[in-house]
Amino acid sequence: FSIAQAVLPPCQTPKPLVLLPNPFYQIYEGAALLAGAEPYYLNCDASGQPNFLAIEESVWARCALIYINSPHNPTGATLSLETLGWLIRKARQHSFVLAADECYSELYPEGQAPAGILEAAAATGSLAQVLAFHSLSKRSSIPGARSGFVAGDADILQAFIRYRTYLGAATPPFIQAAAIAAWQDEQHVHHTRADYARKFAAAHDILGALLPIETPAGGFYLWPRVGDGEAFVRALYGAEHVRCLPGAYLARDAHGVHPGQDRVRIALVGSLEDCVEGLQRIRRFMEQYPISTVNNY
Repeated sequence: FSIAQAVLPPCQTPKPLVLLPNPFYQIYEGAALLAGAEPYYLNCDASGQPNFLAIEESVWARCALIYINSPHNPTGATLSLETLGWLIRKARQHSFVLAADECYSELYPEGQAPAGILEAAAATGSLAQVLAFHSLSKRSSIPGARSGFVAGDADILQAFIRYRTYLGAATPPFIQAAAIAAWQDEQHVHHTRADYARKFAAAHDILGALLPIETPAGGFYLWPRVGDGEAFVRALYGAEHVRCLPGAYLARDAHGVHPGQDRVRIALVGSLEDCVEGLQRIRRFMEQYPISTVNNY
């Protein structure tokens, strides 16, 4: 959120564009609006990421900031090193800031680590126009700590630090101490990845015959197609007291498409036992109420 306030030009006409994937983490949109910019939604295609090559040059020319998210919330899709390199070249061509939200970057099937924006930038010999944001929230399962880091272009970071001096919240010492311990330990991250692998395997076993379940390239979400996502969520909660999120709440109708309308996000963040019970309740619900029935619930 804060990077938009720090780098976007004030009172500019026409308003600068902030590009963001659609669906998206809601903070990107709020940051753009409160900084006086115009959000520009990049619909994710079947790959789970936007088709950046299809964006018109006139859009790139107005872009002041782009948020990319790899692995992506909610699709779990990642961006290749080639795509990241292409985006870096585009950012330098048009002098916009490339903000890479990589908070899910350490949650992936073991041995299949996604490419990172700093890795792609290092291959060019420069970090110009590039920022990478990381967090303990997902990596170490402590979202309440609100602890993370940003790394990249030193000139942009200088402006960001100046902004944070006035409007940033100080991190309490006990959270700083916990953060130091968490960043210095990799073993618990391996355990976390293994835990999510077991949950995704359970999801396939329990729901695979009823829903198109795919293990994502990163993150901890299922993103299945269910027809009317909101109707599905309401009916599921009413029948089985299981909560998940309508995909429509994570996306906007943009360019004639609503990429979240027919989906739901199921977060496998509970214990294995709780997730298994929740998945079994979803299966019981779907066996009783086929999707065609649910959509008219």
